Amino acid sequence: MQFDQLKRRDFITLLGGAAAAWPLTLRAQQPEPMRRIGVIMLQDANDPEGQARIAAFMQGLQQLGWTDGHNVRTDTRWSATNPDTVRKHAAELAALAPDVILTSGGSTMRPLLQATRTVPIVFVNVSDPVGLGVVDSLARPGGNATGFMLYEYNMGAKWLELLKEVAPRVMRAAVLRDPTIHVGLAQVAVIRTAAPSLGVEVIPVDWRDASEIERGVAAFARSPNGGLIVTPAGLAYRHRDLIFAFAARHSLPAVYFERSFVAAGGLISYGPDFHDQYRQAASYVNRILKGERSADLPVQTPTKYQLVINLKTAKSLGLEVPPMLLARADEVIE
Repeated sequence: MQFDQLKRRDFITLLGGAAAAWPLTLRAQQPEPMRRIGVIMLQDANDPEGQARIAAFMQGLQQLGWTDGHNVRTDTRWSATNPDTVRKHAAELAALAPDVILTSGGSTMRPLLQATRTVPIVFVNVSDPVGLGVVDSLARPGGNATGFMLYEYNMGAKWLELLKEVAPRVMRAAVLRDPTIHVGLAQVAVIRTAAPSLGVEVIPVDWRDASEIERGVAAFARSPNGGLIVTPAGLAYRHRDLIFAFAARHSLPAVYFERSFVAAGGLISYGPDFHDQYRQAASYVNRILKGERSADLPVQTPTKYQLVINLKTAKSLGLEVPPMLLARADEVIE
């Protein structure tokens, strides 16, 4: 009898212990909550550079423990260079109420902030977030947006120096700028300040569409010894091939603000390493997903820059790239 009672007591104890453990077991078996990230890209979905940037971002997330389809889901919108398209993308992503939105370019910021003042936004490739009214200050953004600046203003002087170095005959530089972007005015001012020491006349060329690009470049090219500086703008991405065609038609050496233009056929570029910026953006997205506020994450300036030269394009323009310039290049495309 005592043996039977002992077995019964042990069974009840075991059953009670198992019952107590059930909630823990069930909790352990529950899948991780799926977090949601919205993404807006300037490039087309089939653009190699756009795909490389997204890959750098996803790689950065994965290194921080976030795997697409497992504990995070990304909703990506492409071709965000047309204002109507940007507004549409911003409204769609805001309606999804993601945990955070990653976006590229200053032209996407106003539509996004009009669509939501609550969803955290991490930006890359924005020239002047304070001037655009995107953040209160670089150190304390204050609102729902923070991220990574495109460059500092003195970059304009560097572009002019490179144009003169790769094509010493250049005596006139047309600066292609979008007049609707106030940063363009400051860029031209910096370039003009550097121009006298290099013996170059600077001529701003405003562009709002393809026809203005064609008229402006054609008028500029009527005089000899010219070159182009293409400043950052959504228009530059949208009309990239058109700019290449005009530069080739008029034998104009051109300096661009980032690598993808040179990879696609441009002559030379100097600008931030955007793959690195997208990897860094993943760290900010991670911090927001873990509870930090975008208002408290300072806006950062680039830490890595790239000089890229296309030798095939140089040859087509009859240019002999100086050996010292080639030695400084981070990448040479042949």
